[in-house]
Amino acid sequence: MTHSFEKLLQQDAPPPPDAAARRVARQAALAEFARVQAEASSQSDASRWSMFQALLGALRLSSHTQRSDDMPWYSRRMLLGGAASVCLVVVGGALAWKTLRVNPSLADLSPAYETVSVPTKEVGDLPPPPPVEAPAPREQAANPLDEPSRRDAEEAAAQAEPRQEQSKKERGDGRVRVQIAPAAPAAQVPEKDADAEEVVVTGLRAQLQQSMEMKRDAVGVVDEIQSADIGSFPAPAGPAGKSMAGSRSRAFRGEPVLANVAPPAPPVPQEGYVGRDKFEHFDVSPVKRVSEEPVSTFSVDVDTASYSFVRRQLQAGVLPQKDAVRVEEMVNYFDYSWPAADSRAEPFKPTVVVSDSPWNRGRKLVTIGIKGYEIPRGEQPDANLVLLMDVSGSMSGADRLPLAVKSMELLLASLKPTDTVAIVVYAGAAGKVLDPTPVRDKEKILDALHSLQPGGSTAGAEGIELAYQLAESSFRKGGVNRVLLATDGDFNVGIDSTEELKGFVERQREKGIFLSVLGYGMGNYRDEMAQALAQNGNGVAAYIDSLNEARKVLVEQATGSLFTIAKDVKLQVEFNEATVSEYRLVGYETRALKREDFNNDAVDAGDVGAGHTVTAIYEITPVDSGASSVDPRRYGNVAKPDEASGKSSGLSSEYGFLKIRYKLPDGRESKLLEQPIGKAMPAASAAVKRDVQFSTAVAGFAQLLRGGQYTGKLRYDDVIEDADGALGGDRNGYRAEFVQLVRKARTAKGM
Repeated sequence: MTHSFEKLLQQDAPPPPDAAARRVARQAALAEFARVQAEASSQSDASRWSMFQALLGALRLSSHTQRSDDMPWYSRRMLLGGAASVCLVVVGGALAWKTLRVNPSLADLSPAYETVSVPTKEVGDLPPPPPVEAPAPREQAANPLDEPSRRDAEEAAAQAEPRQEQSKKERGDGRVRVQIAPAAPAAQVPEKDADAEEVVVTGLRAQLQQSMEMKRDAVGVVDEIQSADIGSFPAPAGPAGKSMAGSRSRAFRGEPVLANVAPPAPPVPQEGYVGRDKFEHFDVSPVKRVSEEPVSTFSVDVDTASYSFVRRQLQAGVLPQKDAVRVEEMVNYFDYSWPAADSRAEPFKPTVVVSDSPWNRGRKLVTIGIKGYEIPRGEQPDANLVLLMDVSGSMSGADRLPLAVKSMELLLASLKPTDTVAIVVYAGAAGKVLDPTPVRDKEKILDALHSLQPGGSTAGAEGIELAYQLAESSFRKGGVNRVLLATDGDFNVGIDSTEELKGFVERQREKGIFLSVLGYGMGNYRDEMAQALAQNGNGVAAYIDSLNEARKVLVEQATGSLFTIAKDVKLQVEFNEATVSEYRLVGYETRALKREDFNNDAVDAGDVGAGHTVTAIYEITPVDSGASSVDPRRYGNVAKPDEASGKSSGLSSEYGFLKIRYKLPDGRESKLLEQPIGKAMPAASAAVKRDVQFSTAVAGFAQLLRGGQYTGKLRYDDVIEDADGALGGDRNGYRAEFVQLVRKARTAKGM
């Protein structure tokens, strides 16, 4: 009976379908599925039945080449039942995918990729399926990545390619894994995959954060790096420390890679990454009575690290920790139209402008600006540079060593062919990678840079010592001798005491070898170490958060970063008690000096590079303005004429007197510049007035980030209005970017 039934089935079964027709049908099914999937995000609920019918028809076509009416009833029933089951599974998966994609309670997915598994033994020569027009990809919502998870994702992306090869060897199933974007046209599938017998869709790779925001996977991190204009990086280290130098990782070429999604991280504190990045603590400069302390003395500062670090945190959607905000570095990040000096003998001349304070009615601002003499390119001295690269394990992120390498590539473009570059690295130990090499041998220098790989602990002090030895061995008399340190500041092997390192750098400074520090990374960045080394090494401290910032510091401002025109620059202002009741220096808390330090040439101070601008702002309270914040002394001294000089200490036409002391780069004795601060200063140009307005807006914003202790009723909207009205030419867009940062801070503050 059973045998007869099986024989009857064989007699009534349709002939086997043609193999070529079946491959064509399979490919048509694949194209149809890709089209439906691409349109799923915009498809309404009413169209889901049409999708089901399309898939069912495609599967019918791929299952047989004869009309189903020619089959017996039991064959048709079995065939249709099986096809319906398959369609239900496929449609259910598609609907689940659509739900994840359009559910408003979930954040946007990170750039996701699907994995297609294709048996290599069945690859044919059929042409690819017809292209399917894909809808425009949805704009992805901003979703900041916390630093530890970001590093994990970037390491996963960097090691994806060797993991894929190893995984293929372990499987031994003869399959290759191909990445295709879900919304891409079906024609983008490689031609050899067109006649695949089996298509396996593994699904979207996404993971939900505790805050219901989606975390981006490693592919998303690579996309973000590309959008930040970081470019192609050298290949990172492979598994088990295996070097991948000499070849570029697919991740850093911008190609999609298969990588694991980083695990969820704890929520980021609203006030920044407190306790992980280290900054020197300081209190805001207080209001001082002129009758008690009439003289203010401080060292100039041309560093900009604070601004770029604050910018990075605001772009990530969090407010920076207060100690990361240094008002003077925020203000000095921008270039201003202060008149420049005409000769190197007197490298700058001061510009003083008195204006009304936008923070407190009745008070005034005294803005002091200086701009360094700009050295023509043909007059620039030869440079002897040693690149000291931190290659420890903490520099393994894409925003650390790879970005530092790209930064040095940009620096090479701004140097002369006769300048020399050497490379020293340090991790668990220090080592020399490249002897002093002329810049005309650029390829040799680039090969050495591209060979660097992160790993190990951080013997920073040993690396600094070796770098200075190399700089001294190739010392150029009359030229620039400088060590450029690229690090996150995390020294954990050898000398890690800030005071000991400062002493070593100071001794080397007396030999004519200076030190500048370029900071990278977030999460374990030691700003206080970078600031101490740069200040005592007669150099600048900058924080590089993107390739654009590297271009600004090392290309646009290369002469200022490398060529010093004045060192140990100090400012001192004596206020007139007859016209000013109180004053406050805005910023420069970490640069304050004692009154007697001004005339002491043995006391170190800040340095000014070619073309650098320095801006300082005092808020003063004129006498009888009614805006004093400190009660007058009951037994205060009354200003009296100076019997020795015959001059009155209460000149009614002056608010104060400005003094600037400096040394030339090769000098040992300081020079003095003096200028009164009159109540009626000469009229400033329109450009200078505009720059005063913008610098005041930046100073106000920085104070708001620190809590706004002395800014009265100033709001973020006031800062936006003032800055927006003083953009000027803004050739590089830095001022417009600042306005956007203020808006981000307002949003992060919940205002």
